[in-house]
Amino acid sequence: MARPVTVTIPHQLGRDEARRRVDASLDQFKAQLGGVGLGAIRHAWAQDRLGFNAEAFGQTVTGRIDVTDTDLQIEVLLPGLLGAFAGKVAGQLRQQGRLLIEKK
Repeated sequence: MARPVTVTIPHQLGRDEARRRVDASLDQFKAQLGGVGLGAIRHAWAQDRLGFNAEAFGQTVTGRIDVTDTDLQIEVLLPGLLGAFAGKVAGQLRQQGRLLIEKK
């Protein structure tokens, strides 16, 4: 069973500006995920939700970033044994989530 890891990153940018900044940061975000062993990263927007998935150690990691007027809500589902790294993943999501909305 997959273990969800969820973090919330508050902002005061408004939905449109936050989404623009997330979109502008996607290449950097994907490169950082690749740096921690995630490969074949795919993503797609559906309104204000960015869905993504990647391969890690032969397993598929899925996640989403919901952009709201006041925060980013990031959730990653860690399958199988990857769930043991939930605490470390949560810390990285907080750090990288803040970078997604930095001024570009």
